[in-house]
Amino acid sequence: MKLIAGLGNPGNEYALTKHNVGFMLVDELAKKFNAASWKTQENALVASVYIGSEKVLLVKPQTFMNESGRAVGPLLSWYKLTPEDLIVAHDDMDIPAGTIRIRKKGSSGGHNGMKSVLAHVKDENFPRVRIGIGRPGEHSTVIHHVLSPFNTEDAAAVKEAIDKLVPAVECIVKEGADIAMNRFNPRKVKKSKDE
Repeated sequence: MKLIAGLGNPGNEYALTKHNVGFMLVDELAKKFNAASWKTQENALVASVYIGSEKVLLVKPQTFMNESGRAVGPLLSWYKLTPEDLIVAHDDMDIPAGTIRIRKKGSSGGHNGMKSVLAHVKDENFPRVRIGIGRPGEHSTVIHHVLSPFNTEDAAAVKEAIDKLVPAVECIVKEGADIAMNRFNPRKVKKSKDE
């Protein structure tokens, strides 16, 4: 069994904000794999689906972003899952809007939702799926940036990224993070010596 947690903030007022791209991805996975219904468990909305032969729990913490671990940690314990069974999807300001990155493990990268998950899971060895939301403009604070909706251009790029990530997450579940990273992470372009 795997647990896929998309990070975000509960409530309609946050539904389309940049901080909620983790929820958006989990909602797309729920659609693609025909989740029957959501139930409330351990401070989260949880739906179960099958990806191939693997049972997968789709999770949207209802604790607000900075306390995401209060939902994820207890759910892992409840289902007797290890950190390696966890996949976390979240927004990332350090990459351009609509860019995706899959990593096998790592630190929080300054993301408060990930800090909370790491504090409760007590291990960094789990895959994470990062969706770029870009940096705030010069007249915007970080808080305003992450809690505001995407402009039209970025919204289209993020929708495209989420569409790409559905098969990427399916690949992580079926074949592992290494293969998904090779197949779905953007390739680095090598600069020529003249540049």
